[in-house]
Amino acid sequence: MKLAILAALAGSAAAFAPTASIGAASTALRMSEPVTEEATTATEEPAAAVAAAPAAPAAIAINGWSADAALPCYGLPGAISPLGFFDPLGFTKDMDLNGVKRFREAEIMHGRVAMMATLGYLIGESTPTITYGMDVHHTIANNQLPEVPGTVLFPFFLAINIAEALRASVGWVEPGLGPLFSLRETYYPGDIGFDPIGLKPKEAKDFANMQAKELSNGRLAMLAAAGMCVQEQINGQGILENLGF
Repeated sequence: MKLAILAALAGSAAAFAPTASIGAASTALRMSEPVTEEATTATEEPAAAVAAAPAAPAAIAINGWSADAALPCYGLPGAISPLGFFDPLGFTKDMDLNGVKRFREAEIMHGRVAMMATLGYLIGESTPTITYGMDVHHTIANNQLPEVPGTVLFPFFLAINIAEALRASVGWVEPGLGPLFSLRETYYPGDIGFDPIGLKPKEAKDFANMQAKELSNGRLAMLAAAGMCVQEQINGQGILENLGF
């Protein structure tokens, strides 16, 4: 009986023996080791991925211009004295590079058309022509288009469509090969490669200077052409006739 009681007490005391605590601690230590290794590996993998990531490509230089997000309109020419960068309505604020290039493409193309239109107003209505003879005070420019025969208008508009298609093929990404209404990365707005008499400067500074002059004249011409159109609609007189010539 005494032996049975002693055996029961010894079994109960064995539950509180320090060897069990040491084993548990040792087991816990061994279980924590793989976790530490996994955490270290997980930390090292992003660092390795960052180290292995290729460097961002350098900005493409086109006609001496490289896009700089820190500058207005990514540094494109056109911020001309005395106003400098003039965008009071914030059209280009937070706009991406493709959007800015599209705006510049539209501005310079409309400026070129306006410069031709300004000359067209003066020459078309104030010089001797086959249609109107030597009378220089003939039909005002606003009313001349309806008087042009359709046989002349058709090839005229056909030529415009062909020119626009060629311009689009040079500067714009084809539908289906990229986002809609996007310009090619290597395309400089307005530079379609048409320079028959070699006026395009070779140096970046000279090119930027010529671009600024073209933009200034184009902006003035857009205002002038709009003013001529409105003036003729108001009083029905030609431009030079209205000035007393």
